[in-house]
Amino acid sequence: MKKTKLFQYGSMGSLLAGLFEGTLSINELLKHGDIGIGTFTDLDGELIVLDGKAYQAREDGSFGFAKGDQTVPYSIVGTFEEYKTLVLKNSVYSDTLKEMILSHLDSKNVFSMLKITGEFQHVHVRTVPKQEKPYPKLIDATKVQPEFNIEKCKGTIIGFYMPELYLGISGSGFHLHFINDDKNFGGHLLDFTLNYGNLQYQTTENIELHFPINNSDFMNNNFNYNNLKAEYSSAEE
Repeated sequence: MKKTKLFQYGSMGSLLAGLFEGTLSINELLKHGDIGIGTFTDLDGELIVLDGKAYQAREDGSFGFAKGDQTVPYSIVGTFEEYKTLVLKNSVYSDTLKEMILSHLDSKNVFSMLKITGEFQHVHVRTVPKQEKPYPKLIDATKVQPEFNIEKCKGTIIGFYMPELYLGISGSGFHLHFINDDKNFGGHLLDFTLNYGNLQYQTTENIELHFPINNSDFMNNNFNYNNLKAEYSSAEE
């Protein structure tokens, strides 16, 4: 098995604390992987990286290419090198597919990259709204999130399974984003029904965590992790 490495800028703990300002550009991020997820400075929508290109899903439902000089407070990217494929021939709902994925992963104690391509009967996404300084905590910023639906389309789910052990670093469980083949719809995935498709998944051995040392808010923040799990679960619902 090849020693696949993930690259992550920022942390879920930082987002939960309300640190939404990034100092890493999209151009720099794409040097470290060609597939991934994240968000933008000011929490301005959802980031989807597919085939080395970055896309932005905004709160008004618009969707398009991200600019190279846009920055991110949190993102995780990687590159598939040696993956396994599972052919999905029958219609399956998102919760059932997640259970299926868990049964095939090498372990729940490591990060796994996921990519699902195919035809979807229904896709339900949300997009976090843009924030202004002084930033609220993530749990407050996500109380109202625009939600969008699309029926019968072809597209790609991109994301990761993250061990609960690293909740404060990357989150935990499944973190999935969606982009349709027409590249005009996407966001943070809430639920879906897949008609048929292919699941690619790969265990990763290393993760490179980039600290935003040029961000004074991060460097001087006194983080309180007492309610970390509860706040993460609420913000991700």
